[in-house]
Order: sequence, then C-alpha cells, then structure tokens
Amino acid sequence: MVGGICFRNFGAPRMAGVMIGLTLGPCCFATLFAGEPIMLITFMQIPLYLFSMTVAAYKLNGMLISTMRAERENAFHARHDMLTGLSNRAGLTRAFETRFGSASAPHGLALIYLDLDGFKSVNDTHGHPAGDALLQLVAERLRGLVRSSDLAARIGGDEFVVLSEQTERVQLQRIGERLVAEISEPYELDSGHRLHIGASVGIALAPEHGTDMNALMVAADAALYQAKSRGKSLCVIASQRAVIDGQGAGNRPLLH
Repeated sequence: MVGGICFRNFGAPRMAGVMIGLTLGPCCFATLFAGEPIMLITFMQIPLYLFSMTVAAYKLNGMLISTMRAERENAFHARHDMLTGLSNRAGLTRAFETRFGSASAPHGLALIYLDLDGFKSVNDTHGHPAGDALLQLVAERLRGLVRSSDLAARIGGDEFVVLSEQTERVQLQRIGERLVAEISEPYELDSGHRLHIGASVGIALAPEHGTDMNALMVAADAALYQAKSRGKSLCVIASQRAVIDGQGAGNRPLLH
C-alpha cells in the first residue's frame, strides 16, 4: 500500500511523505498499546520504512524533473539556432504552418528576408570566432527590433528571417528600412574590434506571393536579389514579376 502511495504520487513528494506518515504513523503508536511484545518490532521498522519510501519519492521526483528538462531542451534545440538562440529553419516552418496554415486562413503574413552585406570579409579578416560573435550581436539587435508577436530566425550563414503578421506594404517598407539602418550600425566586439557591415532586405507576403514557405522564400529571395543589385543596404517588397525572376534565379537554398 505504501509502495503504491510512493509510486503514484512521486510527482508531489512532500504530499507522498505526508500520506505515508498518516498511513503508518498511527501503527507505530498502536503497537505500544497492543499488548503483544512482538508488535514492538514494527515500532522500530515503520519509521525506517517511512523514511526510505519518502526518500524514494524524492528521488523519483528528481528523475522526473530531469527527464522533463531534457525533453524540453531537446525540443528547444530542435527548433532554435545554437549560435544565436533564434529560431532555425524547422522552427520557422512550424511557426508559419501554425500561424498561416492553408490558403483559406483568415489573415496574412509577411516574410522579411535579411542578408548581411560584407559579412564574408569579417570572417576573412578577423576569423570565424569574430564572425560568430558578430552574428550573435546581430541576432540580439534583431530580437530587440521586432515586435513580440513576430518571430525572428536565423536560417543559415548570415541570413535571417522575420515572420510578421504586419501585411500593410507601407508599414512593411518602414520596418525593412529600419532593419537595414539598425543592423548597419557599427558593432563593438569584446576583442576590441569595431566592425561595420550592411544589410539588404527582401519581403514577400502570404497569400499574395504564395501559401507555403518555399513559395514565399522564392519571392523574398527575388526581392532581396533586387535590393542587392541596386546597390545593397536597401529594402524591396516582392512583386509578381520578382517572383517569376526569383524562380529562375535560384540564388539561395529554399526551406525543405
């Protein structure tokens, strides 16, 4: 009976200890008045049994908590970029499917595709550790720029994506231009280096430019290509023509 109490309630070990105490505690005192000397053995056994089963409940609770934490961490790492802490490709795709779903969804989404200008020269000049530190600073700055309802992701290399429920073109243009301006501000590394990079932005809308991640990435990539071809550090919102050009260009890998 006490074993059942322990194993059924180890999620709340203090409660299990109280239940065990209330179950066996009266037996300890009852032996003093039972008139059977042999029953005094239980007076010595029961406290030890109560202590050991309570300890077992706490240990089982600790194992449960450790397992839950490990599962939570694994789920986090599966959907987040290890370097920056932002969402990764899998997390971005899941967020899109959750927020947009199908073509019949009642609301739209904007995919803001951001690519750093001049990042390769940072790696070549200062080394990959400096490049990694710079990406972390960019992610931190990007996290502070987006709204709480938006999702920021790093999808590889120096490429970032913001998934936003803002679909007004004028507002999106302002958001994109602000991202370009803020991301292009100088960065101070712990090593003392002061680094300068730029950013180009391409924006695609769902369902206007597609109803799945691949279609939106194609459209946003085409818009980003236009921004870079016009001199970089610009924000361009995709058009239907840009979608066609992007399908032919295939400059960047798509989400799978």
